[in-house]
Amino acid sequence: MYKKTTLKNGLRIITVPQKEAMAATVLILVKTGSKYEEKKHSGISHYLEHMLFKGTEKRKTPKDVAEVLDKIGGDYNAFTGEEYTGYYAKVDAVHFDTALDWVSDIFLNSKIPDKEVNKERGVIIEEINMYDDNPMMYIDELWKSVLYGDQPAGWDIAGTKKSVSEISRNDIKKYIESQYVSSNTIICVAGKIKEREVIDKIKDRFDRVKNTEPKARAKVVEEQTVPQVMIQYKNISQTNLAIGVRGYDILHPQKYVLDLMSIILGGMMSSRMFIEIREKMGAAYYVRTYNNSDSDTGALATFAGIDNKKIFDVIKTILKEYKKLASIKVSEAELKKAKDYLKGKMVLRMESSDAQASFYGVQELMENRTLTMVEIFKKIDKVSVKDIMKVAKDVFKNEKLNLAIIGPYKGKEEEFKKILKF
Repeated sequence: MYKKTTLKNGLRIITVPQKEAMAATVLILVKTGSKYEEKKHSGISHYLEHMLFKGTEKRKTPKDVAEVLDKIGGDYNAFTGEEYTGYYAKVDAVHFDTALDWVSDIFLNSKIPDKEVNKERGVIIEEINMYDDNPMMYIDELWKSVLYGDQPAGWDIAGTKKSVSEISRNDIKKYIESQYVSSNTIICVAGKIKEREVIDKIKDRFDRVKNTEPKARAKVVEEQTVPQVMIQYKNISQTNLAIGVRGYDILHPQKYVLDLMSIILGGMMSSRMFIEIREKMGAAYYVRTYNNSDSDTGALATFAGIDNKKIFDVIKTILKEYKKLASIKVSEAELKKAKDYLKGKMVLRMESSDAQASFYGVQELMENRTLTMVEIFKKIDKVSVKDIMKVAKDVFKNEKLNLAIIGPYKGKEEEFKKILKF
């Protein structure tokens, strides 16, 4: 069972002991990401994430930082999203103290040398190039752009080449001072741990994190009234597309209905989209549907890489499957399969200490509450056939439809808009 401890400075600690585990994970989550940025500093959250690996007073160089956990076979990394940033280390539990020392050192003591800031620009620009050159990866960013446009929710997490080129060490230091504060931070530890000792060790290291008010983010603006299409022209043989609708935020009572709808539509190999588009039409290698819910936004979309010649047929098929969900009741058997799939995948993921840390930490950070897996299963089990149809009718409306395309279709937005209707 997890335990929540709040320090005097407002920093929260989540501990999740696992008696049978052999590993332990230390995860630090900060409630800041690309949605918290200004346009001139777009990508600064991601830039900062990179810089915390560049050296501390104790570990002078990037090599010194990396070798600590390489020597014991640890897994370690960091990640940046729209709403939070994370840093973690997962190790054999006998090396827990090393993991905690490492994560706390990079988080609290990174020097962010100016020469490393300048050097890392090139690395991040190459990361941007990598995504730009890979349509299967970049379609996710284009999907955000068609949904939210020119506001933080629609910007690339990595920023642009221009914004990255202009971010300075001083900008990064100011961003740390503003956002990396105790009320914005959660430390989650899971695995084979001695809970009381862990809490005391974290207190010793993190009680000096300052307790100031972080910068708030702008509210996402959504004013869509007609279907939207965005095309990125690329003269390539495979079209990558995302087509879907606006959905619900993370606290919406019907969020789990959308999760189940996404599984029925395209969440598994026996799902409707997979059977229709891959198995029957032979039009795609990958096709998947997923529901994404953030603190104040949400969207359900189907992604696919398809034969250029079959793009219109595939779009029509996806829309047909959406419409069917809103007009024909799913069977009890199909709904049960989706529920069992969702719960089964969660059980498999939760066997590892890093998944446990993320599961409890992200909930606390994003929702200010923590549901156990059993509590979530009860919510999933309560979803009925009627709920599926009701929610499908609510979200599958023409004015909520969006389409993002990467492929050889310059200037054909109006042609796609004509078929973008239920």
